[in-house]
Amino acid sequence: MIQALKTRFLGGSLNARFMRSSAFTMGGYVAAQALRLGSNLILTRLLFPEAFGLMALVAVILQGLAMFSDVGVSPSIMQSKRGDDQDFLDTAWTIQVIRGALLWLFACGMALPLAAFYEEPLLAWIIPFAGLNLLIAGFNPTRMDTANRHLLLGRLTLLELISQAGMIAIAVGLAWYMQSVWALVISGIAWALIQLVLYSTFLPGARNRFRWERAAAGELIGFGKWIFLSTICGFLYMQGDKLFLSKFLPLDQFGIYNIGFFLASFPLLMGGVLTRKVLIPLYRERPPAESVENFRKLQKMRFLLTGAMVGLTGFVSAAGVFLITLLYDPRYEMAGAVVVLIAAMQIPHMIVLTYEQAALAAGDSRRFFVLSAARAILTLGCLYIGLVTAGLVGALVGQGVAGLAAYPFVVWLARKVGAWDPKHDLVYAIIGALIITGALWLNAGAVTELAAL
Repeated sequence: MIQALKTRFLGGSLNARFMRSSAFTMGGYVAAQALRLGSNLILTRLLFPEAFGLMALVAVILQGLAMFSDVGVSPSIMQSKRGDDQDFLDTAWTIQVIRGALLWLFACGMALPLAAFYEEPLLAWIIPFAGLNLLIAGFNPTRMDTANRHLLLGRLTLLELISQAGMIAIAVGLAWYMQSVWALVISGIAWALIQLVLYSTFLPGARNRFRWERAAAGELIGFGKWIFLSTICGFLYMQGDKLFLSKFLPLDQFGIYNIGFFLASFPLLMGGVLTRKVLIPLYRERPPAESVENFRKLQKMRFLLTGAMVGLTGFVSAAGVFLITLLYDPRYEMAGAVVVLIAAMQIPHMIVLTYEQAALAAGDSRRFFVLSAARAILTLGCLYIGLVTAGLVGALVGQGVAGLAAYPFVVWLARKVGAWDPKHDLVYAIIGALIITGALWLNAGAVTELAAL
């Protein structure tokens, strides 16, 4: 039996690569979040809540810049027939380097206006320095995407963990010495440099060189124009809460909210990593519309992934108040109810997460954009209505309502590529409703206190 399991895990079949890639991705993500949690526990005792609020705001700004300029280089490499062609890869890398340089210049130009808008003078200095991360990341080799394309994730995962451990060590040392938000800024730059050195040194394959092949550039830009629009919508969908709340909440409360968001969003972010790294290659190799056999293989994998993600989300939601009380000091008590609500409201989004990458694997970035746009509009609209009618609790519940309202668009996309599975959705909708009800009942007191603020 052990030998059979070993063969299934180590073989070259689709199932073996799925199991291996899922294990590396989930294991790496869990380890990375454990490292991040450990550093958070240390840093929250060395620094003040306002520092985390300030860096959360900087992170949203930089992520917005990155997503508002994403031309889909990584998904292009993962789905293209030329994804192993060095001329194609070098052209993609050249586009990536140019984009990184432009992003840093934009960050420098936006620093003063954003400092004035948020009435936080320190942003004028922090944003240009933190923006160096975008410049450095532009030089990361396309060998990362090649490894993802072929589901060879072991070494890549290890290098990611080593770089994160290095960043955490630098952040803790600087925070102890400086007692300043600049410890987080400098350690972020160090992380980007460590990643670049590790990826360039230890990932197999040819080194990238500057090159511009017109055919490759045409394919990348043609596919990427819809990715560009999709990532703008994705930013609004994923970060809309921070955009609104950073303006409505005091900086210390926003820092506390961000601590809660970190714990609550762990399952959804892990699910996003899994679907991007594992499902795009699987959908590309075994299109579900091509045969009943392909559909059934992918159906089994979807059931496993969704079950794991929904189960983990349910645990985090039910135990949110306990986890915050156990891990953090009393200054962060409010974050417990935030964890409960965010995790519970993410379950509707979790149920359909495994469909999203099917369109990208099929090269249909236009339909992926339509879904992203619908989600962004619904999320921002429901979040704003909830915020003005019921405060922070209303805003968080609004995100769950937006997930339900977006379901018809998900079905439309999934049916177009032959991936829709109503049985899967019904089973997990029932399980999800039970989990949400149980989590809110267990933590009713904390949620009521948050609503009264």
